[in-house]
Amino acid sequence: MVTKQEVLAWLNALTDTYNENKQHLTKLDSAIGDADHGGNMARGFNKALEKLSTTEEKDIGKILKNIGMTLVSTVGGASGPLYGTFYMRAGGAVEGKDELTDEEVVALFAAGLEGVLHRGKAEMGDKTMVDAMTPAVDALREAVEAGDSLGDALQKAVDAAEQGMKDTIPLVAKKGRASYLGERSAGHQDPGATSTYLMFKAARETFAP
Repeated sequence: MVTKQEVLAWLNALTDTYNENKQHLTKLDSAIGDADHGGNMARGFNKALEKLSTTEEKDIGKILKNIGMTLVSTVGGASGPLYGTFYMRAGGAVEGKDELTDEEVVALFAAGLEGVLHRGKAEMGDKTMVDAMTPAVDALREAVEAGDSLGDALQKAVDAAEQGMKDTIPLVAKKGRASYLGERSAGHQDPGATSTYLMFKAARETFAP
């Protein structure tokens, strides 16, 4: 089971992670985007963390929805609406819950992915966060269905996200600002796929340390 306190710990860890990786994400984005992904993610989660104190007594679903709404309202570029949608949809999947079964953890991430796909209209191979998120969610679902422990299942999700992230390097971007570069976007790791990998890594470390 994943408790509400562990979900809060995950969100705190994400804030630390995006602050620590701000420059790395910005460097990746400077090659194929607006050089603002690192700053946007750090700012958005810092603001979301400020608001957590007003939602800590609420259930997991409401906490995640609150995070999503904060990201939509404070983060610029594509990452705000996409990550905001992820957390709002994830929250909707676990509405009213104060602890989550392994299957509900899968449902949380699967709903978030569905929201990202619907909002961004990206597909695998388009050189976006979807290239890391889709294989991670698939790996998580398959491992839980196979009876793996949540820790093992999340580690498989992290590994899949990492591979998906690396697989964006040779791709030509088909979505977002990077798509304007055409063939020149190849050879660079996608920043959104990288921040997605970091999200799953933080979940692995806080949900099943």
